[in-house]
Amino acid sequence: MMDDTYKTIKDISEGYYTEKRSRFISYAIPVRTVEEVKRYVAEYRKRYYDARHVCWAYMLGADRQVFRANDDGEPSSTAGKPILGQINSNELTDILIVVVRYFGGIELGTSGLIVAYRTAAAEAISAAEVEVRTVDEDITVVFEYPYLNGVMRIVKEDNPTIVSQKFDMDCEMTLRIRKSAAERLRQRLSKVETAYIKD
Repeated sequence: MMDDTYKTIKDISEGYYTEKRSRFISYAIPVRTVEEVKRYVAEYRKRYYDARHVCWAYMLGADRQVFRANDDGEPSSTAGKPILGQINSNELTDILIVVVRYFGGIELGTSGLIVAYRTAAAEAISAAEVEVRTVDEDITVVFEYPYLNGVMRIVKEDNPTIVSQKFDMDCEMTLRIRKSAAERLRQRLSKVETAYIKD
């Protein structure tokens, strides 16, 4: 059975961490696209314009292949990477974590920074409500009107979400179903007379 679920967060959550008077304010934010990531990063930079650093990392997509980390002027790999590490160890995706640092006047050193950013990111994640979502596929089927009942019976049994439908001489329906069940639905629909699946 292929894995067709992924974990993400429901809403924006917030964490907080202090170390040697440096304050770290963290946010875990649900995102779907790189554009959203850019918008949020710009927004937090503006909101915390007086902060020393606004570091971040994100992970996108059910297969968790799109990710990036940014140290925003902190020593290389002391901020973005530990933040990304927390996203990874919690197996999350479609998430952006922003950690804002107000410098407290005392250097933390590289290991201190890594711990601080990792902890701040972990705090934001632990405050978040994690939810499991399914990876879905859309299937569009076209068939003649007299065969509507046959198609509807399959829809009732396999229970996909009906994304759109139009009924004319030719009917067209777009159905959304979790990936692991998509092939079976495709096969069943293509057995209905006159029906064909649109790619």
